[in-house]
Amino acid sequence: MGTGKKKVVVGMSGGVDSSVAAYLLKRQGYEVTGVTMRFWQENQGEAEGERAFADAKKVADRIGIPFYAMDFKEEFQCSVVDYFVEEYICGRTPNPCVACNRYVKWEALLKRSAEIGADYIATGHYAKIVKRENGRYAVASSKTDAKDQTYALFNLTQEQLSRTLMPVGEYTKEEIRSIAQEIGLSVAEKPDSQEICFIPDHDYAGFIERAAKERLCGCGNFVTEDGEILGRHKGIIHYTVGQRKGLNLALGRPVFVTKIRPDTNEVVIGEAEDVFSGEFLAGKINYMGISGFKDGTRFWTKIRYAHKGAAAALYKESGGAVRFVFDEPQRAVTPGQAVVFYDGNCVAGGGIIL
Repeated sequence: MGTGKKKVVVGMSGGVDSSVAAYLLKRQGYEVTGVTMRFWQENQGEAEGERAFADAKKVADRIGIPFYAMDFKEEFQCSVVDYFVEEYICGRTPNPCVACNRYVKWEALLKRSAEIGADYIATGHYAKIVKRENGRYAVASSKTDAKDQTYALFNLTQEQLSRTLMPVGEYTKEEIRSIAQEIGLSVAEKPDSQEICFIPDHDYAGFIERAAKERLCGCGNFVTEDGEILGRHKGIIHYTVGQRKGLNLALGRPVFVTKIRPDTNEVVIGEAEDVFSGEFLAGKINYMGISGFKDGTRFWTKIRYAHKGAAAALYKESGGAVRFVFDEPQRAVTPGQAVVFYDGNCVAGGGIIL
């Protein structure tokens, strides 16, 4: 275009955060293009997807930027939906947003954006990208802890971070809504999206049954740690570590899922104290703000999105795995979930709980 402006593609979901991100970047002088990413297969949140597209188009028109839809159905199916189903079948509880961020919202979008000449991509996440004294890029906590989204971004690569902008991280949610109102965006009061986007009815088990019914083992036994049979369960995909409700076990006291054994199709039941763990292993480690650590180094560690975090010492294990040893035992360390460890307010790295 000959303007010398840096070009940025903003992933616009139709929500207030990504809408204001596009506006802020245009105000900062970037040449902004809005893109809505089409993810869903037929009947997978399709109506929500069309509403998101319409809302994002309205915003793009309002702030005066070009706007397109890009089809990422194939990448989303392979990297997110298939992964989600496979993990549940294997007795784990995945976080599909982590996979979507790394492989679709970043990897695939960056590739397409580069093809149309963009220098950066941008999102409406409540997080900041910083370049640390050690030369590494990291995601850092946003201005507002209440909306901090660094946990789900731990898996991004150095290359991806170097080409990403997150303007919303400098603001609180209230400030973002206020900006949207000031500039007359129709999505100013739109509620935040909740849960998993491709399962709008929140029935995870029903979704998995439809996707892979012939591969499911069906009913099995509830057992104690030492093998005593307590009753029958309706299939391991219905359960997760720490769960108490929906077990339908009349034992005269509250009991909890402590473990899922896909090999024997068993769900292990225990007492409240059995749900706490002092240590665990994680694999598929992505180092972000650091390139490594000395055994015994302590980091603030989160084992799920809503976890407030706890101090843990880290130790290297064979095959690139890491052992986390908590100062105090933590509740419901769940295989398949992400663990993210922090150096100050920066993501040092993260992995998947084994």
